[in-house]
Amino acid sequence: MRSTTAAFAALLATGALLLAPALQAQDRPVPAADAANRAFTGNDLFGLQMAGDPQISPDGRTIVYVRRSGDVMTDRMQSSLWLVDVASGRQSPFAASGSSPRWSPDGTRIAYAAGDGDHSQLFVRWLATGASARITALPGDPGALTWSPDGRRLAFTATVMGDGAKLGRAPDKPEGAKWAEPLQVIDRITYRADGPGYIKPGRDHVFVVAADGGAARQLTFGGYDDAGPLSWSADGSRILFAAIRGKDADRRVMDSNLYAVDANSAVLTQLTTRDGPDASPRFSGDGSRVAWLGFDDKRRGYENSEIWVGDRNAAGGRSLTRALDRSVEDVQWVGNTLYATYDDRGMRKVARVGEGGGMTVLADNLKGGGLDRPYTGGDFSVSRGGVVAYTGGDGSAPADIWVASGGKQRRLTNLNATMLEAKALAPIRKLAVTAPDGRAIDAWLATPPGWQPGTRVPLILEIHGGPHSAYSPSFASDMQLYAAHGYAVLWTNPRGSTSYGAEFANLIDKDYPSADYNDLMAAVDAAIADGTADPNNLFVTGGSGGGVLTAWIVGKNNRFKAAATQKPVINWISEALTMDATLFTSRYWFNKLPWEDPMDYWRHSPLSLVGNVKTPTLVVVGSEDYRTPVSEAEQYYAALQIRGVPTALVKVPGASHGGFTARPSQSAAKASAILAWFDRYRGTGAPGQATPAQ
Repeated sequence: MRSTTAAFAALLATGALLLAPALQAQDRPVPAADAANRAFTGNDLFGLQMAGDPQISPDGRTIVYVRRSGDVMTDRMQSSLWLVDVASGRQSPFAASGSSPRWSPDGTRIAYAAGDGDHSQLFVRWLATGASARITALPGDPGALTWSPDGRRLAFTATVMGDGAKLGRAPDKPEGAKWAEPLQVIDRITYRADGPGYIKPGRDHVFVVAADGGAARQLTFGGYDDAGPLSWSADGSRILFAAIRGKDADRRVMDSNLYAVDANSAVLTQLTTRDGPDASPRFSGDGSRVAWLGFDDKRRGYENSEIWVGDRNAAGGRSLTRALDRSVEDVQWVGNTLYATYDDRGMRKVARVGEGGGMTVLADNLKGGGLDRPYTGGDFSVSRGGVVAYTGGDGSAPADIWVASGGKQRRLTNLNATMLEAKALAPIRKLAVTAPDGRAIDAWLATPPGWQPGTRVPLILEIHGGPHSAYSPSFASDMQLYAAHGYAVLWTNPRGSTSYGAEFANLIDKDYPSADYNDLMAAVDAAIADGTADPNNLFVTGGSGGGVLTAWIVGKNNRFKAAATQKPVINWISEALTMDATLFTSRYWFNKLPWEDPMDYWRHSPLSLVGNVKTPTLVVVGSEDYRTPVSEAEQYYAALQIRGVPTALVKVPGASHGGFTARPSQSAAKASAILAWFDRYRGTGAPGQATPAQ
């Protein structure tokens, strides 16, 4: 709202020396008296650090990356830039704040974005001298930064503010008078976005600026948004980008095309025209070919994003990865060789792509993207010599910097070692689950630190959002906080999840929620049969799509002692008409418009089952959520109150849908509120106590 065991074992083997202490600490039972002091707590969220956006130098010797950590004084995640020597792993600070670092083609400079006043600006650092210079003075924040092949220019995207729609005018205001704000007139189809909120007049366009500073030059214009990444042709004459332009652009939800703009004359050329998204275009090193991501739009809930390759004008395009049956997340050229990332059975991999589309996997333990829940993710870059820098790891810590070269994977950083070696973390293991129709469902189980086999503990079923996304066996603060409080935590990839192929994801096409419910119940049954879960102390929670399924579950059965539905959709008709992407739900998740077949929307709405609910259910939502709007959560809270079902409504002030846990204190407080609700309805035994398995 998008063989694993063997691979995981191989990962541990490749990093045995560095990972052994942390793993041994998890494997040892924690004495009861010591457990309280070593427990993972909400305060620990401020101490966690996570690596992202690793950019390896052209010669493969140095990596610059973004390090994110919580600032306890501002209660915000802060980003700093660091350098890592690939040979030794030695680190050095590069910038106290910044993002999007990019190496110049000759490896002598790094461009990056950093805050300066109310907005971010572009800076360039000369590595030989350590001198930095600000090279832009923009009214908006730059994005999609990329160097020209000769290192003389930088291309980027930025917002060009415009005038809003007007209807009539207010009377003339006397000088010095304090009047109300002027009327806000909205005429755009998509008029608000989750995160930014109500969209201000303006559009995103492509710019170029000299790498040693000067006035930036705008290259694209019009009432359209032009998106990165940007890619220069080998001769520096053209820049590729993707956009939805032309007639009814705002009504074409997923119909972006590729464009090339002349870097000197600003002449614009459209390269693709198909019905469906074409995005992330990249020129090959010699400029003779273009690779991009896309698919033919069949109006289904899910499609695999494939790598397409055409000539320098994207003509004669063919899909390289249709046979892969996995969605490609990122594609990059290094010279004339393609590299890509994709998710496979809950694990993100980076691979070298052959001319015929065959994949040679170079690393299979990519991690990253968030701290609170274990979604798949990870970033990468490749040197000219083929050394891959990426964010990777396992369930023992947030993402670190790794490299892959010569068939080996090597960990370079261990950002959380000092902090986490003093903590008793929940060990994570895979759980075998078979759905009622015989399908294998991936699931993972975290048990409380010190848990002994043969004892049963309360279980929290945590459900991912999307629904077209995937969980992985990664570190997640919510899971660790729940486990530290004495709960086992179960997370799964039910049908509809990505990374298992298009057929598996589309088992819920135009039918969500449906049989994914059965997969989730089968996972709970497996945790009980495993001897871990106490069948009399079951709890359920999840966010977004997971919030939908949480509300669906308590409307279908009374197995759970309590539930917490987070940022849910409760009524598909109201969601379709109030979410930020106004045209999306009715076009891709249902066959007809809400007023054409309202009963289809109602049959899949958790609100239709509220008359069955007896489970005490907490409702949690961000106060500025425009993806699954606050009105959805409030409808459900009101319905539960009307029915007399125990409930409470928790709002996270200032939080959007995507930024639900962006501030560490709110992330910790949200998890604490859910635990307090579950503890209220928990069976015999104080938090942390276990009962013998029967």
